[in-house]
Amino acid sequence: MTGWARLFVSHCQYQVFTVPGASDVGIYILGDDLVHVGGPIQLTGFCGIHTGWIEARVHVLPGPLAEVGADWDAISEATLWSPRGRLSVVGLMGGTSEALTDVDVPRGLIRVRVHARDRLHETVRTDDDPPERHELHIWAVSEETPWRTVLTDPGGRDWEQKPAKAAERAMLSLVPRPSGRQAILRPLPPDPYEDDADLPRVTVVRHRPAPVAVSAGVLPAGDLEVRLERVGGELLRWSWATADEPIFPHPLATLPDDEPSTVRLTYGPDGFTLRHEGVLGRHAFALGLIWDHLLDTAGSHPWMETLRGQAAEATALAEKARRLRAERDADRWGGAPPSDRVRGLLGQARSLARIDRPLLDRIDALPAARQREAACWAARRAMRVAGLERIGWIADALAAAEANRPLPRPFTEQSGIPAFDRLLSDPEVPHTIITLCLASKALGTRHVTGVLQQAAAFPALIALANDDPLAAAIDAVYNAAIAHGDDRDRFLTDPYTALR
Repeated sequence: MTGWARLFVSHCQYQVFTVPGASDVGIYILGDDLVHVGGPIQLTGFCGIHTGWIEARVHVLPGPLAEVGADWDAISEATLWSPRGRLSVVGLMGGTSEALTDVDVPRGLIRVRVHARDRLHETVRTDDDPPERHELHIWAVSEETPWRTVLTDPGGRDWEQKPAKAAERAMLSLVPRPSGRQAILRPLPPDPYEDDADLPRVTVVRHRPAPVAVSAGVLPAGDLEVRLERVGGELLRWSWATADEPIFPHPLATLPDDEPSTVRLTYGPDGFTLRHEGVLGRHAFALGLIWDHLLDTAGSHPWMETLRGQAAEATALAEKARRLRAERDADRWGGAPPSDRVRGLLGQARSLARIDRPLLDRIDALPAARQREAACWAARRAMRVAGLERIGWIADALAAAEANRPLPRPFTEQSGIPAFDRLLSDPEVPHTIITLCLASKALGTRHVTGVLQQAAAFPALIALANDDPLAAAIDAVYNAAIAHGDDRDRFLTDPYTALR
């Protein structure tokens, strides 16, 4: 047992959690004047004082005490999931105490019983009043059972229970949408809430005073569904599956639990009991809330309205993204996007599309042998216009390509850099200055003056080293067109005849 520790609370609240994080259910959904359950890892305790100090302590027990202490004004309890074996009690706005932080508790399901006394608001509290005190009793359990009021505060208020809202949020927690976190960001650290591989599966238990019919069938859950199959007598199999008709544009494919579990129904003099056996501990709380709703309101699936709304929003966003991509692609490619193969090329496909989109499509439609011929044709035209056709080592490389022989190593190594270096240092190579006519997204055609024509033409020959005939043809034709300078558009009429 920890000693009494001072804890600063705000808005009459403090939080008890086993893993830091947001609540699945939220406050004011399920609970009484002392405790509201917020999710599998969290509950909220209510104080009399709005803003100020209370005293609290935690007592870890082997089991519940046989007798309820008579010196408490209110007692309530709930089940939490403790994957780390740690529990903290923290003021709503962050008030902490070392004695109440990371208290050792059993791993797995735990029952938390909250006791409170002397809950007075500061407007009525006097110096003679004893301090407000809250004591938490904690013990390990193997079954998830509903929260309950053990001792009602005579001066407490009644809270409206919202089981349908709780079931909705519970199901949404089991089928969350994938994170939209960008891939360029650092991956999120592992979630300790998911660290339960070495913990046994648990049982969800629900009791009703009168018999309740539980039928086999399908529970819709957006892109997923739960299949309840009767396997004999009062036994059903609960299993997750992907829905035949998903509702999101990018459907979920990962199931909350790959293993089926068993739903056992028993009827007796004291009423009806449902035992959902073999469930993951982190899912027990949510499944309990879902069963609470299904047992009292059969055939109602309140989570589907929210999922349909989310799906409609996701569909609208996906359609907007599709339109933006289409507009962007049309701008990039001068029309409808070309084939996936062309779009996947790393060379000059987009550049050629900007200056002559029909020519790009014509090259793409050619058989591979004709694409290779087109590449050689364009490379020879580029060498001719730049005065390189009669330079011995360049002529030899061009002839080798036209004869389907490998190009010399300087053209194939390091993306042709050794051959390019030789071009720039060879005294026999002419030096002609031209104006390049380049396609510009913002300016239409952009003119760049003072460019060495031989350097502009030479990439058309280096392109022949590419093993992909389509890529070689596109790059060779584009670079040949650029090498013609102001005569670019006149050159671009020739391929239509040559590439028939």
